[in-house]
Amino acid sequence: MDLIRDVLDNQLVDRNGRKMGKVDGIVVELREGESPRLAYIETGLPTLARRLHPRIARWVIALERRWGAKRGESYRIPWSKVRDVGIDVDVDLDAEATPALAYEQWLRQAIARIPGGR
Repeated sequence: MDLIRDVLDNQLVDRNGRKMGKVDGIVVELREGESPRLAYIETGLPTLARRLHPRIARWVIALERRWGAKRGESYRIPWSKVRDVGIDVDVDLDAEATPALAYEQWLRQAIARIPGGR
């Protein structure tokens, strides 16, 4: 499997078929005397911004914290939770029970506060 081609930037789908963002990063564990091990996939704007430049990532994290949309952290999914990699990356998680949908939930609350937003 080519991780960059087959996993990075692909759609994440939970066990119920709900989209939960894109794979924004791949975390590989380096162990002395052993081959590298794929540990996690990450989703979240800070990870995506870090791919562009570390300074942009710091800026994004500061804005997230100020606006209260998220804690300023990306969500890591253990590779053991990945069920299938194809067009989408299917994971054995419930999207609603993870912080992966924090932006969507924050946006729902923000719109509900607008008069006529319900």
